[in-house]
Amino acid sequence: MAPVSRTVNLALAATAVALVIKTKGKKEKRKWTKDWLLKRSQYSHLVTPLIVKQDIHLRKSITPHERLTATLRFLATGCSYEDLKFTIIISPQLLGEIIPETCNAIYTVLKDKYLKVSLLI
Repeated sequence: MAPVSRTVNLALAATAVALVIKTKGKKEKRKWTKDWLLKRSQYSHLVTPLIVKQDIHLRKSITPHERLTATLRFLATGCSYEDLKFTIIISPQLLGEIIPETCNAIYTVLKDKYLKVSLLI
């Protein structure tokens, strides 16, 4: 019985040494995202204070995330408020308030560093 366990111990030790040698020369894994995308949580809050609304006891307000999503979808697709109401589930009347407010907030936050145009309102 003793020689079997010694053989098993030697085999386990040899396997462990082989694994250490094999993993020593491995390259560092590549990232799936760009560095600036990893900073999304750091910079995504810039517009939020400008577009957040308070909840009232009758209903909950539309979240800043939903406001930004509606605005970006409107700007990207060029759909009318009537068409947009089906994908976002917000009334066209409210979209008419949300989208200009959010555009103004985006402009306010980005104008000094990234935007070199004037706002015509």
